[in-house]
Amino acid sequence: SSSSTEVTVFIKRLRRKTDLSNMAKTMRTVLNSNSKVTVLRSDLHSVINQGFLDVPGNLFQTKFRNPEELQNDIELKCLNDLMSLLTPSTDIRVLLDCMSSNLQAFVIQPSRNKEELRKVASDFQLRWNFLLTAVSKALTLNYADSFG
Repeated sequence: SSSSTEVTVFIKRLRRKTDLSNMAKTMRTVLNSNSKVTVLRSDLHSVINQGFLDVPGNLFQTKFRNPEELQNDIELKCLNDLMSLLTPSTDIRVLLDCMSSNLQAFVIQPSRNKEELRKVASDFQLRWNFLLTAVSKALTLNYADSFG
């Protein structure tokens, strides 16, 4: 039951941090437009593939990385999974379910106890926010059409 309490606290923290309600409203508008989704996907792939992210050692460069290192980059897996699902008419619930499944698989289930869950969840949240900030910054600085 203490693990359940920690999971609940972690989920509440993520909800507060990202404000899912506002994000869902915005995303529904974007997801209902074929042209907006196409531009967003293109801009995201461009920012990532051209190495515009302001992160140490381009996290997305997988050619020269150790495969064991990639397993530790769960935030990258989450972002890539979300991007792969990003298509016109994708229901926002599909994206939220994807994120929820990844959190369950990579953050919640592997944690053996309350302290470990706290650490893993905190580390994930920090890296996830850092990654999303870097993506937003890159989209802004490169005048990406999708950013507005």
